[in-house]
Amino acid sequence: MKNIVVFCGSSAGQEPVYMEQASQLGAALARRNIGLVYGGAKVGLMGAVADGALQAGGKVTGVLPHFLQQKELAHNGLTDLILVDTMHERKTKMNELSDGVIALPGGFGTMEELFEMLTWGQLGLHQKPIGLLNVNGFYDALHQLSQTMTEKGFLSAANRDMLLYSDRIDDLLTKMEQYRPVEKPKWITPAQS
Repeated sequence: MKNIVVFCGSSAGQEPVYMEQASQLGAALARRNIGLVYGGAKVGLMGAVADGALQAGGKVTGVLPHFLQQKELAHNGLTDLILVDTMHERKTKMNELSDGVIALPGGFGTMEELFEMLTWGQLGLHQKPIGLLNVNGFYDALHQLSQTMTEKGFLSAANRDMLLYSDRIDDLLTKMEQYRPVEKPKWITPAQS
């Protein structure tokens, strides 16, 4: 993997461990010579992951819509800042630039980005590894929900297993390096007559 896109909150969260893990993830990517692609902001976990990578000598590419730059959220110290017009263009560009996806804790925006990448993966539109850094159990409920989706017949086990979990950065990156994509994209059930 040459570049990993990291989706995460523009807020810091209520516990210092979120900012610490974001910074450590950025540094770990730099140590492995993996470029960071992210949303381009200087605030919250977004700023922490970028700063962690930059301080460790890493390459950081931000992708930011113009309207967020105008709110003075842009990180000024990045290797590269790509400005786009819409949020959709932002996701498309981040997808084009990345070989894998990691989600740190975040809110609705983080979930929306994560689920779009998962959906594209299950439809066979990409074969990238997608990982959750489960900081302080943040994604435990999502892990349980994906199990329930499978048990109730809404998600295949193969598609459920596309989502890699770990509470340790190096373990998650190793899982991503070893990831083998789903051989068969999501099934389509013919309509019942």
